[in-house]
Amino acid sequence: MESRARKPDWLRIRPPGGERFAEIERVLDDHDITTVCEEASCPNRSECWSGRDGPGTATFMLMGHRCSRGCNFCDVATGGMEPLDPDEPEEVAAAVAEIGLDYVVLTSVDRDDLDDQGAAHFARTVREIKRRDPSILVETLIPDFQGEEALVGEIVDAGPDVIAHNVETVERLQRPVRDPRAGYEQSLSVLRQVERDADVYTKTSLMLGVGERDHEVYETLVDLRDAGVDVVTFGQYLQPSASHLDVETYVHPHKFETWKAVAEEELDFLYCASGPMVRSSYKAGELFASALIRDGASVAEARARAERARTDDTGRDRDV
Repeated sequence: MESRARKPDWLRIRPPGGERFAEIERVLDDHDITTVCEEASCPNRSECWSGRDGPGTATFMLMGHRCSRGCNFCDVATGGMEPLDPDEPEEVAAAVAEIGLDYVVLTSVDRDDLDDQGAAHFARTVREIKRRDPSILVETLIPDFQGEEALVGEIVDAGPDVIAHNVETVERLQRPVRDPRAGYEQSLSVLRQVERDADVYTKTSLMLGVGERDHEVYETLVDLRDAGVDVVTFGQYLQPSASHLDVETYVHPHKFETWKAVAEEELDFLYCASGPMVRSSYKAGELFASALIRDGASVAEARARAERARTDDTGRDRDV
């Protein structure tokens, strides 16, 4: 572990760039589309945004720039909610087609202010992408919808290929990390419902470095596996600003590798993407799902493809 006062060398970030990167930014601007990749200044944008030059993925954030909740780790603005843009599902689908993506992640802000919390809008976007090109794989990273089964069911019925919902951290730290309207058991209930009602792969993500203890991470993994979760990702929490939750520790890459081994080899998750710069929407994890769904690969081969992408695209693993 390292002191929170200084970022360690393994958190070096290469700024995104290149002609293809600029072209995709233009398409997104033309369609007035919001992506988590941009909003969160994701360090992996250049790796994911390839599109027509090869397998490409991007994470689109639906339902506006402002969230009805105020999680202490998140840099999305809170409050001042605006009406949904009725054209957004079509605009997102058009941007996906123009960029040439073959794997799309849809996520959203929380919209507790809406009667259905935006579930129908979210589901409509899934259907519009699939209507235009059924071969595109769609992953939905959904809110908890306050645990309302009917609203989660709208997403299931829309037919995405992967459904993700993030527990974010261990049970003890839910309250300082997440908004009071979120919760560990509520998130587990969403994941259990998806496992019960949908013939899809399920996924979740945890941040490390917020004060969690090793035995709590292990207990969380056990709970997630019991809930039927297939894929889990671990990444380092990085403080967006001085007003956000402090980083307690910078977790060494070797510990991330340990958690990957525990998840896959001991607890039988299908796949675990784990590393300081891994995010819940991460190209290696999406290539794993694509290999299983599109190519019918075995779990072992899908894992191998994902890990090759993780090292070949970034070289980061060889730097530490």
